Amino acid sequence: MTLTTQVTQNIIRKLVNGQDYRIEIVNLINADFLQYAVEFFKKVVSAKLKGENVTDDWYRKEFIRPQLPKDEIAINSGLNVKTISNMYNTSKKEVVLEASLEHYDTLSHVISSLIDQNDDINIVLTIKFRNVSVELDLSESLIVINTLAVKRAALRGGLWSTAGKQVEKSLMKVLCLLFSVPNQFFELPHIPSSKREVDFYLVNQANKSFRCEVKLMGKGNPESADAIFARESDVFVADKLSDLNKQQATELGVEWVELRSDGGYRRFYSVLQRLSIPCNDFVGDLNKRLDDIFDEIFK
Repeated sequence: MTLTTQVTQNIIRKLVNGQDYRIEIVNLINADFLQYAVEFFKKVVSAKLKGENVTDDWYRKEFIRPQLPKDEIAINSGLNVKTISNMYNTSKKEVVLEASLEHYDTLSHVISSLIDQNDDINIVLTIKFRNVSVELDLSESLIVINTLAVKRAALRGGLWSTAGKQVEKSLMKVLCLLFSVPNQFFELPHIPSSKREVDFYLVNQANKSFRCEVKLMGKGNPESADAIFARESDVFVADKLSDLNKQQATELGVEWVELRSDGGYRRFYSVLQRLSIPCNDFVGDLNKRLDDIFDEIFK
């Protein structure tokens, strides 16, 4: 799962301007989910039509079959591969298929019991595609609705995680270029990949390196402080930090930058100065300068 370059740029622009970036992810989740829903409904129409003349469960037959990718099998059954992996300590396809079939059968039983207890409620979901329409009864509708809910949850978790991973390094490069840090003080190809467990490295004129951690979660999230402790960061950059997070960072001698605060990104310049990293203050049109930097790092 990847974010488009434009969305990445939009997120960084909002972060540097001290604005909330979350709407960019929400819009992406909505777009991906709605596209998935349309394609899924097309498959439902096709599967329903093929299954009308058979006595067994058409949904089970068409949507939880071994020929499908394991991610699809899991989602169609109302699970996801990560959950199955946590349950069985493996995500091998044969395990995913077995777990999905078992869960689907359990889900179908739960839905049947629910319908029996609420026989005064009925839902008929009609899907029409190219002048062909099919109707799903209450049980079938609930299974489809559940599948869509699981898919949206999976998209949501995946995109939020992806956003953090794909934006972090680019955000740090943008901040460095904004304050004219020469490339050799932050582009460090000599640091082996085995030591790149942190998000970013800076190095000063005395060739001392500094481990930088970036977190884009909201204020009060304990993961903020955990990252400082666990990875022994020297610099911590976040969207928002609680007063406790700031206090902990200061007590540990960790430089911190809270982008959504007074001064915001400009605090990074003070950090660079304290670490004796070559830099120049930025003066000018921030968004115009960001356009130029984006052209440089995303070309």
